[in-house]
Amino acid sequence: MASSSKVDPDHSITSSSPIISTKLSRMDLILRILLFVKTLAAIIVMVTSKQKKDVFPAAHLVVVAKFDHSSAFIRYFVVAISVACLYSLVTAVRSAIRPYSHSRTLFFTAFFDALIFGVVASAVGAAASIAYVGAKGNPHVGWSKICNLFDKFCKHIGGSLILSVSASITLIFLMMISTFSLYRRSR
Repeated sequence: MASSSKVDPDHSITSSSPIISTKLSRMDLILRILLFVKTLAAIIVMVTSKQKKDVFPAAHLVVVAKFDHSSAFIRYFVVAISVACLYSLVTAVRSAIRPYSHSRTLFFTAFFDALIFGVVASAVGAAASIAYVGAKGNPHVGWSKICNLFDKFCKHIGGSLILSVSASITLIFLMMISTFSLYRRSR
């Protein structure tokens, strides 16, 4: 007589199984380290963006373009990316020392990943709008473009924005890993 007990593949994960698989745990750690590197590089590139230009050599008139001479949006960008950098460092250390062993920890990690993603995305949007005005100007209100004069400065700003967009994409992958692991756990 054959046994009538069958293993249902949809319910193969029990409450004693690990929350996050070893492969996903490694990928999570790698992405968190990558997020730290990207956000740290974005901060360094933004903070070191400075260019002097002798606009009228006969009068020795030197104009300096520096990130902190810009509006509050750029300062918000630096603070927001710094928060994301610190968060990525803390969660990378947490992920390396003790991978996610409880659903609650994984839930809060997924929640804060989404929150940090929102902060980074809003900071990138705010900084990109200021960078666009710097590159193209706004003739309707009389703002002239500055990137034709301060090309090195604008390239630094653009590089920092590219790194930050890349960090946002990394956060999306981290959210996918966390939510997939929670989904697997709930099945």
